[in-house]
Amino acid sequence: MKRIFSLLIVVLFAGNLFSQELNCQITVQAAPGLQVGPVEKEIMTELEASIYDFMNNTRWTTDVFEIEERINCNLMITISEMPSQSTFNGKMQIQSSRPVYNSGYNTVLFNFEDQDISFNYLRNTAILFSIDQYRDNLSSILAFYAYMIIAYDYDSFELKGGTKYFNKAQTISANAKNSGDPGWSASAGKKNNRYWMVDNAIQSVFEPIRITYYNYHRLGFDIMYDDMVGGRKAVLESLQLLDKVQRARPGSLNLQIFLTSKSDELVNLFSQAEITEKNAAINVLKKLDPTNSSKYQEILN
Repeated sequence: MKRIFSLLIVVLFAGNLFSQELNCQITVQAAPGLQVGPVEKEIMTELEASIYDFMNNTRWTTDVFEIEERINCNLMITISEMPSQSTFNGKMQIQSSRPVYNSGYNTVLFNFEDQDISFNYLRNTAILFSIDQYRDNLSSILAFYAYMIIAYDYDSFELKGGTKYFNKAQTISANAKNSGDPGWSASAGKKNNRYWMVDNAIQSVFEPIRITYYNYHRLGFDIMYDDMVGGRKAVLESLQLLDKVQRARPGSLNLQIFLTSKSDELVNLFSQAEITEKNAAINVLKKLDPTNSSKYQEILN
């Protein structure tokens, strides 16, 4: 299985292993209505290539990955404003997934749209990053999400296995909070920005979400090839853990990230269950995500 941490040390120098953790696809595009000329299009193309190189060729951990073990993820940056040829404002959609054991199916782990994207980028300039200091907003945003992607991935394979990487993401957030750039402040009146995302991830009140990431994937989906009924039961039990979070922090960002990533998958999964299990799933999902109650009702169809 993926993430055999201690055993990988003995094969650090094997020729078929790679240190890069991410297999990240990058799209940089102009928003509908944004007028861009040939020069601006060239800059966006260069920006896309620079981000691709940064995400895929930076060594984010000390673990060694085989090429097929890399974490699949996508970043889509939509530029809505270019006040100058080096200044970009817009949004970014971040999504990551991981394979389910013994199947060709990939399950979404992280799915979030960050609407506070603002950065400077100069042509022919490499994106540089240091965990110890804030250099610029582009490298901080990209590194922050690299560590969040890795943290959720590790949590899905080992119980709270992503702690180290949530802590790194929090360090980036702390370094950036006085920059004045959007998305890093606790006092900006928003509870859905990067500051709160990582702060919530490591708070004890949100621990049931992290436990759910492990139980849902390793004890649920990863055993379904051999035991569909048992795996589906484990998924339902993992969802029931989230009730503690919903009661303590109704509608919290991190709970919504989980449900946004999983809602379609859960409808498909429990649509195949027995009626008693269908009703149990609908009840818990409606409590966790009341705005999508009609969607979960489709489980009965």
